[in-house]
Amino acid sequence: MIPSLFLASIIVFSFIHFIPGDPAAVMLGDMATPEQVQQLREALGLDRPVYVQYVRWLSGVLRGDLGNSIFFHQPVTRVIASRAETSVFIALISMALITLIGIPIGVLSAVKYNSWLDQTLSGLSMFFASVPTFWLGLNLMFIFAVMLRWFPSSGFPSVIESGDWGNLRYLILPCLTLAAPNSALIIRLTRSSMLDVIREDHVRTARAKGLPEWKIILKHVFRNALISIVSALGFTFVALVSGTVVTETVFSLPGIGRLVVESILRRDYPVIQGIILVIVLLYMFINLLVDLSYAFLDPRIKYS
Repeated sequence: MIPSLFLASIIVFSFIHFIPGDPAAVMLGDMATPEQVQQLREALGLDRPVYVQYVRWLSGVLRGDLGNSIFFHQPVTRVIASRAETSVFIALISMALITLIGIPIGVLSAVKYNSWLDQTLSGLSMFFASVPTFWLGLNLMFIFAVMLRWFPSSGFPSVIESGDWGNLRYLILPCLTLAAPNSALIIRLTRSSMLDVIREDHVRTARAKGLPEWKIILKHVFRNALISIVSALGFTFVALVSGTVVTETVFSLPGIGRLVVESILRRDYPVIQGIILVIVLLYMFINLLVDLSYAFLDPRIKYS
């Protein structure tokens, strides 16, 4: 894991510094003189060689210091933390919806394979998997926020700062927007994984022994199909934390996705590097949890 993190840090740092544009020029605006831009570059340490900047940044990372934001003039950790609440709540609520919708419907579709119900559910899942999130979000906002006035249309007051858990209602529409296409993908994955297992010899043996159908489906089919489903759910969670910029923009949410885009436009290198590094760490941690879950789901898998 450590060599992977080291390699990721080099790639992230190099890629960010190859982005065209000068952070100092962006901060000062078009009216700034070359002398003013150069002074700011020296103050920010951007005039030093790239490898010197990397060693300085890496030494700070090893101490838990991701540097200071060029735009916000605050520690990067504080900037990320201020946006992380929204993204984490969105990811958790969306994952709950995806799991509760996608897996049961996928199992039902596999059990009723090639029936009218299976065809209907497969068609609906294909439709929602193809719908653009911005279109779905705007329509949900128009129906449930503007017409029916059931939910707020935008924004998200902090739950942690206010202590009001009722503020989570601001995330219902964004989470439904994200859950719909991702649930459709989990439905299709669950269905295909179940159908692959149903055709295996041990399932036919279980039926020949006269075991109840529900027991065959849950114990012999579903459990063996869970490995691919858990893998997909793990990476879906990370994607929901880091890659929901369209939904965050539609609903004016202060999340990590919008922060990444804003930081790229501002050439705020420390924030971009910090966010990508945190996302890489999150991917590795989730991947580790998924790998460990394999041994629980399939006793044949053992880690020595």
